[in-house]
Parts: sequence; structure tokens; C-alpha cells
Amino acid sequence: MGEMIWLGILFPQVSRRKPFLSIFLLLYSLLLLFCVHGSSSPFNDSVPFHLYHSSDSLLREIETLVGRHPDKFHIETMRGSNRGYLAEIVVVTYNHTQRQINKPKIRILLSFGQHGRELITTEVALQLLHIFVGERSVPYLDSQSIENILDNFIIKVVPMENLNGRKLVEAGDSCDRRNGRGVDLNRNWSVDWGKKEKDYDPYEEYPGSAPFSEPEAQIMRKLAVSFNPHIWVSVHSGMEALFMPYDHKNTIPAGLAGHIMKSILENLNLRHFQRKCLVGSGGGSVGYLAHGTTTDYMYDIAKVPMAFTFEIYGDASASQKDCFRMFNPIDKTTFQAVIDKWCTAFITLFEEGIKRLGGAQLSGSDKATYLWDHLSVVDNDSKNKVRNRDVFELAVQELRNYFRLFFLSTVLLMFMFCSRISKNKFKDMNLTLNGA
Repeated sequence: MGEMIWLGILFPQVSRRKPFLSIFLLLYSLLLLFCVHGSSSPFNDSVPFHLYHSSDSLLREIETLVGRHPDKFHIETMRGSNRGYLAEIVVVTYNHTQRQINKPKIRILLSFGQHGRELITTEVALQLLHIFVGERSVPYLDSQSIENILDNFIIKVVPMENLNGRKLVEAGDSCDRRNGRGVDLNRNWSVDWGKKEKDYDPYEEYPGSAPFSEPEAQIMRKLAVSFNPHIWVSVHSGMEALFMPYDHKNTIPAGLAGHIMKSILENLNLRHFQRKCLVGSGGGSVGYLAHGTTTDYMYDIAKVPMAFTFEIYGDASASQKDCFRMFNPIDKTTFQAVIDKWCTAFITLFEEGIKRLGGAQLSGSDKATYLWDHLSVVDNDSKNKVRNRDVFELAVQELRNYFRLFFLSTVLLMFMFCSRISKNKFKDMNLTLNGA
């Protein structure tokens, strides 16, 4: 009986006259539905769910971890919205307040999970936070040595920048890198925004309707301007690489800053990756140019002295249909190896930060002091310039929205006006004919 009701809804004419044909059509429709969902759903029996946290469980574990160490951690949730689309980003701050040191602390901002499909990056974030408070270990380093290193820093960690996009991946689309409304957050920043290369993929790389159209990008920009970091790292997966600016052109920054950043990356590559990682500018090393990226903004506009993008894992042998395997390890040994070596690399990066930035305070030499001054935080005047530029970009975005609405309203009014004229002409014609 139930089957006949569904047949009547789906095929009302056929179900009355040819019930056998109706049943065939129903079965065929169900088969098509199964095939479509089966082919588009990237999760299969080979996905190791036991290795990875869900977004909810990962954020809960972080919240619990922060609760155990209130003297070292602070957690906040930053929220934003745009045209009914809501986003929130959890930010964890590490600052060992009970052990003050008589020199300025270096500020580091780390972001993970900007692309929803890159689950391994958020697992590295979780492990790092455990390492910061001595609950997990790093190969070849004891907890006291790590604590001594970390005393030089205030570190803000964004463990999952794209929560809405991650939810889409967890719902079944493990190929999706975009946010909850189809925008690539790593193309939504203002440096060279909107430019499209010949191989531009509108599905994967849609940059949004304007720079900073997305709440996630707005939140991250606000965080960067207020925190004013000395070091920025955006963590991704898909390959193994250590990138620096620029993404939108095939070159690295000129002068001392570019030389220092590249030497740091080469040292990390030698010490931890046996020179297997690509090193250099994103635009010159990855094989394509990317426009509107976060790292280019951090370096060019926010004036972060050291801005990096780390690509921590990629399986080149994976089928393009198996996105999970392409971006995330699927066996426990590889999973743990990736986490261990990249967490160790981060500690080495922090040590490099002390040498390159904190060295001015430690050595007192003129050369070191000059290096600190050259690479230190943007002064108040520069910060005001950044804010002014942000306000200008926001104003331009609002103007675009205004003119878009104005144009649509004008078209609608013209349509209504023309319709009214047509109706009047039609009435006049009828009156003329009736009069005749």
C-alpha cells in the first residue's frame, strides 16, 4: 500500500494505468539516487574514523585542556556574520603568566583547518596544545626545555578556522575545501584579490563577492590586527612544503626579510624532513599562482615580519576521487609520524624565532638590535595605516553591495514600469476594438 502511494506521488499518470511500469520506474529512480549519493559521498570503509576527532570532540577536548591549565591558557570564541551566514572561530592563547621574563615576548599566530578537508592539520593543532603544557612529549626534547623555549612567546592558536566547512566534510563531502557557503577562504583576502589564472577552478577557488566578504576572513583579519604577531603560520595539507610569500607572484620578498625567512625554512627542511619539502615562495614552488591568500596579506598589509604556509602531508598516489586519502594519512603509523615531526618542527621554528627576533634582547649587539627593529611589531602609525586600509576596503565592499542592490532595484522598477505600460496599451487596444 505504501509503495503505491509513493508511486502515485512520483508517477501519477503511469501508476494508474501501468502499475508494473510504475514499479520499474520507482526502482530505477531509487537506483539512480543510490548511485548519485554513493559516488558523491567520499567516506567509505577505508576511512579511519578512529584516528581523527570530529570537530565537536576536538573542540571539546581543547576546552577541557584549557580548563586544566588556566595559568597558561585562555580560550575565546570570536563570531561574525554576513547576510545571514554565521561563523565562529575558537582562539586559544598560550601565555605562561606565572613566569614573567624581563624582555618583550614574541607573538605568534598559528592557523589550522582553513580548508575543511584537511583534517590532519587540526590534529597537529591539538597535539601542539598538549605539548605546550607538558601533557604530550616531543621526540628528543624534554618538557622543561620546551617550557623554557615557550616562556619567550605569547602564542595564539586557531585550531579550526573553517568550522562550517569542516561540518560539510563530516557530513560526507571530503573533497570540499570551501566554507559553509562555497567560498575558498584562502582566496578571500585583499592582496591581488579576484585575479584568475588559466587553470582557475570556480568550484574550488571561488574568492567570494568581494575581499573579506566572508565572516571567517573578517574574524581572522581582526585577530591579526589586534594581536599584531611577529610570526604567522597557516597550516595546510595536500603536499609537503615550507612556503613563504609570495603566493600571487613567482618571487620571494627582497632584502634581509626574505633572506631570513628562506634560511629558516631551509633549516627546518634539513633538520626534520631530509630536504624532502619544497621550499620557497608559494607562487614559485607549488606550480600555480594563488591570489587573495592569507599569507600574502599577513606579510604585505599586516606587516607580519615572518609569514609562512606549511603543507604538512600529501599522498600523490591517491586517486582524485579519494580526497580523504589525498589530504590525510589513513594508517596509524603515518598519522602519528606526521604529527610528531611537524610538532617538532614547530618547536624548532620557535627556537629560530628567539634567535632571529629575541636575539636583540639577549645579545644587546647593534646588529641584533637593528634586526629586532627591522623585523619587530608594526608601530602605532603603521597599525593605524593597516586599520585605515581595512576601513577603506570595508567601505568599498559596502559600496559594491549598495550599487548591486541599486542596479537590481532599477531593473525591477523598469520591468514593473514596462509591464504597466504594456497593460495600459493592451487596455487601450481593447477599447478601440470594442468601439469599432
